[in-house]
Amino acid sequence: MKKIILFFVFLSSFTSIAQVNIKQNKQDNDLKLSALPYYSFGKGIGITSPDSLYQLNIRFRMQNRLTYYENEDEKGVYDGQIRRLRLRLDGYVGNPKFLYAVQLSFAPGDVGEIREGENINIIRDAVVFYRPNRHWNISFGQTKLPGNRQRVNSSGGLQLTDRSINNAKFTIDRDFGFQVHNMNEFKDEFSYNFKTAISTGEGRNITGNTDAGVALTGKVELLPFGAFSRDGTYFEGDIVREKKPKLMLSGAFQQNNHAKRTQGQLGNDLFEARTMKSFMLDVLVKYNGWAAMSSYMSRTTSKNAVTVNPNDISQSNFAYVGNGFDHQLSYNFPSNYEIIGRYSTQKVGADIRTLAPNSKQYTIGLTKYVWEHTFKLQSELTFDTLNYFDGSTKNNWYVRFQVEIGI
Repeated sequence: MKKIILFFVFLSSFTSIAQVNIKQNKQDNDLKLSALPYYSFGKGIGITSPDSLYQLNIRFRMQNRLTYYENEDEKGVYDGQIRRLRLRLDGYVGNPKFLYAVQLSFAPGDVGEIREGENINIIRDAVVFYRPNRHWNISFGQTKLPGNRQRVNSSGGLQLTDRSINNAKFTIDRDFGFQVHNMNEFKDEFSYNFKTAISTGEGRNITGNTDAGVALTGKVELLPFGAFSRDGTYFEGDIVREKKPKLMLSGAFQQNNHAKRTQGQLGNDLFEARTMKSFMLDVLVKYNGWAAMSSYMSRTTSKNAVTVNPNDISQSNFAYVGNGFDHQLSYNFPSNYEIIGRYSTQKVGADIRTLAPNSKQYTIGLTKYVWEHTFKLQSELTFDTLNYFDGSTKNNWYVRFQVEIGI
């Protein structure tokens, strides 16, 4: 009954907001939607009908990388791959207040291994929006949830070639559902944003996992010194060289009821559902080429994180619980060469301490921005230290070169 009431409250809020009428620039094909913080230096290839009743904008990007790995007690190996290959379509239909966005992925690392009985993960975003004015974004469909800062940022807006080890384990990622964002960003004035979501909790492109549980997500963002230049909270590094110090503080929480996967919206299937709670904090500072970011992420479960196959007790799987910190510092020289350092620590929960190691990761990187984040050359060196329950440790490292280009 409570869920039915919650749904109708949401629906009534949508209706009341939908009564707002506002003029918008129909020729602006560069969408600024808080649920889709794609990095865009240009505006892609845009097509607007003569009567301005619809708009289609086309973008693509790809990441080509070469990596040399050397893990302790193993021979070194090379890996060359197309890490990401994305096609993005967006625009409006009938009125610029009614928008759509589609993002498809084609690289093997994006799609994942094709398994019998499972859906192909080509669709990343498929979502419709109602944007009555610059303060409200209301969406329905599959897209990113308002989670931690690094996950919300597009992978095309990262300084290093991948997100942190904590983001890999504790993020809340994409899901299908409703989102309502209230945006209040002003130049050089105190600003704030509220973001909420009601979603299935099952992750992207999942069918056949229906249950009575939903995921509830909420996020608050505070910008004490006003909005960052050119939506600078949505990409890493100070490539615009902020003339005044800019600061963002944010906190997000999610409760994913009856989650069936090891990382909530991500991971392999559990043998028994678990209610998971995720908590995320971020601090971001940018000024005159300097950028610093610190993050905290955690996940807990309502019961023991380990689940056992009732038909074969020798088989088990576990929800990835624990917490971690990320610290990242960079400086972008006027020549658009940037040096980056990141330090991450990860501590797994007591329930799974015998099954997964605690980790530390150290990364240094050098990036050359040819055309900001849409055309850049990236190189990095990363060391990992894994500490196991029995007291043993493993030290692994890799060096990587990556080219990213897009429109």
